[in-house]
Amino acid sequence: MTSFRPLCTIKNGILLDLIGGNGPLKVISLQEPVLRSLAERYRHQDPQTVSLFGSHPGNEEDWRRRADWLDRLEPARADRERLANALRQYQNRLPAHPAASRSLDLLGRPGSLVVVGGQQAGLFGGALLIFYKALTVIQAARRAEIQLGRPVVPVFWIAGEDHDFDEANHVYVQETDGSARRIRIERPEGFRRAVSRTPLAPEDWEQALTELADTLPDTEFKSGLLSGLRSHASDSPTLSLAFARLLAEWFGQDGLVLLDADDPELRALEAPMFRELIERNDDLEQALRRGESAVTEMGYPLQAETAPGSASLFLHHDLGRLLLSKEEGRFTDRKGTVSLARDELLAFTEDAPDRLSTNALSRPLMQDFLLPVLAAVLGPSELAYWGVLGPAFETFGMQMPILVPRQSFTYMEPSLHKLLDKYGLTPEQAMKEWEERKAKWLAAQDRWDLDGTFAQAKSQFIASYAPVIETVSKLQPGLADLSQRNRDKILEQIAYLESRSREAFERQHDAALRQWDRIRSSLAPGGKPQERVYGTLHFLNLYGPDWLNLFRDVPYEATGSHRLVEMA
Repeated sequence: MTSFRPLCTIKNGILLDLIGGNGPLKVISLQEPVLRSLAERYRHQDPQTVSLFGSHPGNEEDWRRRADWLDRLEPARADRERLANALRQYQNRLPAHPAASRSLDLLGRPGSLVVVGGQQAGLFGGALLIFYKALTVIQAARRAEIQLGRPVVPVFWIAGEDHDFDEANHVYVQETDGSARRIRIERPEGFRRAVSRTPLAPEDWEQALTELADTLPDTEFKSGLLSGLRSHASDSPTLSLAFARLLAEWFGQDGLVLLDADDPELRALEAPMFRELIERNDDLEQALRRGESAVTEMGYPLQAETAPGSASLFLHHDLGRLLLSKEEGRFTDRKGTVSLARDELLAFTEDAPDRLSTNALSRPLMQDFLLPVLAAVLGPSELAYWGVLGPAFETFGMQMPILVPRQSFTYMEPSLHKLLDKYGLTPEQAMKEWEERKAKWLAAQDRWDLDGTFAQAKSQFIASYAPVIETVSKLQPGLADLSQRNRDKILEQIAYLESRSREAFERQHDAALRQWDRIRSSLAPGGKPQERVYGTLHFLNLYGPDWLNLFRDVPYEATGSHRLVEMA
């Protein structure tokens, strides 16, 4: 593995990371949210919340205890040599890098450990948060390797078994006018199969690449970026495989090992654990119930409540990926497509383990059986549902790995500084108070007091018109409705004039309002976190491959706070 290089200095309370050739990079911690959620309280080491998990990344001794536990449990896990060979076969389908090959060699040897993080695939690399999760996996593995003095391999677990194609089939990039545009591949017709089992046609990829080329702004990096993406898609791969190729390109030099959860070679290794999950399925369900009770008793909502009778397993079928539950001693899906006795389901573990797959709550157990997991990198939602898993790990003779919160960033483009200064905004205000601040600024430009003027005019008109309504109503009762309709029509005309006046006023400030929109579209597009909207691709097109290197040496933070990254 690459050794950890803390290239940061501190000046005036701000971390400055000195990146060769790019100048200093500012990394600024942003204000923490109110500590209400399970994930937030865990990050801040609230003792009661940490008790759900049994360890915390901020406690150095927990890392040593976990490593010792893994050493003792070595015989109970999947065979290392077979694991390394299976992953090597998969890695052969990806861009090769010597560092990734060395990581696989280390993984096959006794004594090495793993930091793992996973995600559903994303078209053309998906959202920034995926990039940040892989980065966190690598940095956490580096830090643990130094701390423990033994090899720690970074592994990215691609959830290729997931059948939610619409979660994987798109990426957002910014158009030249600053708006976010979604590039997507339509799901092929037919049943919903695992993403790794959903074939795509050459025209699917060509259409997406053409739309991407038409949308991305022209830069010096665009041609090379598109060329690389075309290369990855040249054999019309699945979304999962194309995604793995891109991550291997980005992080191969960091020794990142890619794994597809739906890989048949891995399924064969997982067969013993599948057998145990089936044989002891009632124990698993009861353990999850106990975990849910522990979470709710602390006042936290459940991220994903287990349905009564849930087996927490899927079956890959000709009609798609079917979620299994238990009814009258048999395993069946919601529509009754299949109905299997326990022994029939167990037979799959011997004859066709690739027909089986885990769900979100059983996957962590399978992951711990397959890999020597020192730590798992999780996002906030994942931390929330892992909170119920303590009893399940214990039931199967396991201990939960150390859970490392994914690092979270907002990247501020260099051109944004002048705009923030111009309108007296801090980055946090731009992200959290944009609408309020924009409205306040716009009101300050209104030297005519349009709102007040029209409000007064409408009020005075209503007051002066009231005697008219009263008089004509006395003259002839039938005229009351007519007079009120007449009043309302006049008010509509005043409102129309107000609207046109507002439009004329905003046209006078059109350039400034576009700048306000530019601020928001960059830092919080549509009012959402930047990392959940824009793809990594967007920034690679603007700034080239060196942009990735800016993050390689951002100081690692074990508790994963939200930080602003910008060029000094």
